[in-house]
Amino acid sequence: MFDLNKFIFTLSRLGFRNWKQEDVSALHEINTDPEVMKYFPSIPTKEDTVEFIHRMQKLFMKSSYCYFAVERLDNFKLIGFFGLSSINFENKFSSSIDLGCRSRKSEWNQGFATEGAKRCIQFGFERLNIPSMIAIAPKVNLKSELVMKKAGLSFVEYFIHPKLKEHKELEECVLYEIKNSLSVSE
Repeated sequence: MFDLNKFIFTLSRLGFRNWKQEDVSALHEINTDPEVMKYFPSIPTKEDTVEFIHRMQKLFMKSSYCYFAVERLDNFKLIGFFGLSSINFENKFSSSIDLGCRSRKSEWNQGFATEGAKRCIQFGFERLNIPSMIAIAPKVNLKSELVMKKAGLSFVEYFIHPKLKEHKELEECVLYEIKNSLSVSE
């Protein structure tokens, strides 16, 4: 019997939760799939995966959000992460909240990325009153850009990612944004 109360929020097919140490192996398996990591400059090591999980746990404790561990509700298998994080590089939008995701290749083309992105946006706007969110991907990553559009984000600009300058095929990125129409602005 699985405990649905472990989730921070759910969708009909997905559960979103904070990370556990037991997630390292499953996330490392996702992180070492060359197709999943096609638009990233390198494959994370197991130590990188451990550090990522610790960073997300700390971010959740501090801010009530992170790139959440996401499980399918039909089998309670970790399929990846969807969620919110702070930007970890200097730029004019570095104070923004980033919407991001990564999932197992076997879970692609089932609508999970769009559903997950929409639910994370809803969580950020309704529960956390975040004024706006952005999403970033290398310009060549057309599938991620399509998810951004389907989730309701709007194109803002192209920019050169400072952490990707040594990777010419990835350095030009797209920036999309969505604003919270419910947010009280001053």
